[in-house]
Amino acid sequence: MSLFRTKSIEQSMADSEEPGRELKRTLSTFDLMILGVAVAVGAGIFSVGAKAAGSFAGPAVTLSFVLAAITCALAIMCYAEFASAIPVAGSAYTYTYATLGELLAWIIGWDLILELFTAGAVIAKYWGIYLSNVFLLFDMDVPSTVSVFGLELTWGPLLIVAIFTTLLVLGTELSARVNNVFTLIKIAIVLFVIVVGFMFVKAENYTPFVPEPVPTTGTGGSVWTQSLFSFLSGAEPQQYGALGILAGAALVFFAFIGFDVVATSAEEVRNPQKTLPRGIFGGLAIVTVLYILVTLALTGMVSYKDLAAADEASLATAFIDVGADWAAQVISVGILIGLTTVIMVLLMGLARVAFAMSRDGLLPRWLSHTTEHQKTPARVQILSGALVALVAGFTNVDVLEEMINIGTLSAFILVSIGVVVLRKKRPDLPRAYRVPGSPVVPILAAALCFWLMLNLTTLTWVRFAIWLAIGLGIYFLYGRRHSRLNHPELIPAEHEREEHHRLEHEQRVRERREHRHPPEP
Repeated sequence: MSLFRTKSIEQSMADSEEPGRELKRTLSTFDLMILGVAVAVGAGIFSVGAKAAGSFAGPAVTLSFVLAAITCALAIMCYAEFASAIPVAGSAYTYTYATLGELLAWIIGWDLILELFTAGAVIAKYWGIYLSNVFLLFDMDVPSTVSVFGLELTWGPLLIVAIFTTLLVLGTELSARVNNVFTLIKIAIVLFVIVVGFMFVKAENYTPFVPEPVPTTGTGGSVWTQSLFSFLSGAEPQQYGALGILAGAALVFFAFIGFDVVATSAEEVRNPQKTLPRGIFGGLAIVTVLYILVTLALTGMVSYKDLAAADEASLATAFIDVGADWAAQVISVGILIGLTTVIMVLLMGLARVAFAMSRDGLLPRWLSHTTEHQKTPARVQILSGALVALVAGFTNVDVLEEMINIGTLSAFILVSIGVVVLRKKRPDLPRAYRVPGSPVVPILAAALCFWLMLNLTTLTWVRFAIWLAIGLGIYFLYGRRHSRLNHPELIPAEHEREEHHRLEHEQRVRERREHRHPPEP
C-alpha cells in the first residue's frame, strides 16, 4: 500500500452523495462572506493589533496586516481554485488527498484538527472571561467558575459551545442565519469604535512609522520564545525594524485563519463553483479593511511605546489612555459578541474536517453518519463540541495560541503546492476559478507561508512536532489499514469512471488537433 496513493476527484464527488453521509446545500455567497468575517473578526481585532504594535512593529503594524493579508490572499486563491473544482467537505485535507497522496492528506487533516480544535477551545475560554467582564460592567457579581467533583470548571465556555453545537446539529442553514445577525451587529460595533478612535488621533504618534530595531530583552530572548529563524540563523532576537514587521505579520496572521474554514463548507454551498470564490474573496476584503482601519486608529491614538508598556495591550488600553473609558465598555460587549460567532464557525469547520476524514475511513466511519432530514453530521458535531467544551472549561489553553497559526500555515503551504500538482495531473478538469500566474503565484504563496512559520517560536515548533508524531502514530495504527482505498469493493465504479474520463479527454485532444490541422480534401 503506497503512502502517497491519491483519491480521485470523481470518487470524492461520488462520496459526497453517499446515502446517509451526504450534506445539504443551503449556503449562499452572502452566507459565506459572513462566515469568513464571523471567524476572522473576534477578540483579535481589539487586541492582536495592539500586541503586535507594542511588541513587534510599532505604527508599521499596518504593514504587518497588509503582508499577512497578501499572504492569505495568495493562499486563498489556491483554495478558491480547489473549491471550484472539488466542491466537497474537508477543505485542505480533501485537496491534498487528490493531489499529494494519503499520508500528506492525513497530516494536513490532523493539522486542521489541531488548528480548529485549539482555536475553538481558546476562543471559548476567552468568551467565558469576557462574559465575566460584561457582568461586572453591569455590577453583577456572577462567579465565572463552579466546582465539579473537586475540579474548577469555567462554565461560560461550556454554555456557549453547547448552544452552538445544538444549533449546528439542528441545521447549517439555521446556524448561518443566527451567525449573520451576530456578525452584522459586531461589524457595526467595530465601525463605531473606528470612527470614535479617529477623533483622538494625533499625527505625531505615527512617527517613527518603522521604529529603529532594538534587541529583545528578558524572556523574549530565551531559546524557547525567540523565532525559529532567529534560533537557526543565530540572528540576535530583536523588536521593531523590518524583522519586527515580519514577526508582527506572523502574529497577526491569526486574524485571517477563518478563510480556510469557509472552504470546509464547500459541500453545503449552493452553486459552489461560483459561490465559493466570491464568498471567500468578499469576506477577506471586508476583514482586511476593518483590521487596517482599526490599527491606524489604534497607533494614532497612543504611542506604540505606551502599548509596549501595558500589561495586556488592547484597543481598550488606547481609549482609556485618551480618557474615553466608556469606549472600553462598548469594546467589552463587542468582543463578547465577536467571539460568539467565531466559536460557531470553528465548531462547524472542525466537524466538517473530521467528517471528511471519517467518510474516507481514516477515522472511524460511524462518525460520518448524517441526520435524515437536515443532513448534518450530528455524531461528529456533538463529539467535537463536547471535547472543545471540556478542554476550554477545565484547562488553561491560552498557552497554545500560536499552535493555531502553525496549523493554518502548514495547510496553506500544501494547498498552494497542490494547485500546481493538480494543474499538471488534471489540466482538463473544469475550474470555475483559476489562480492567475500559476505556478508562480502558488509557489510564492507557499514560500510566504513558510517564512511566516519560521517566525513562530521554537517552542511552538516543538509542540507542533509532538502533535505530528501523535498523528502519524494514529495513522499507521488505524487510518492506513481502514482507509476506503484498501477496500475497492466499496467503490466498485471508480475505475470505470476514471477510464471513461480518460477516453473523453483523449477524444477532446483529438478534436482540438483536427480543428487546428484539418485533413486535406
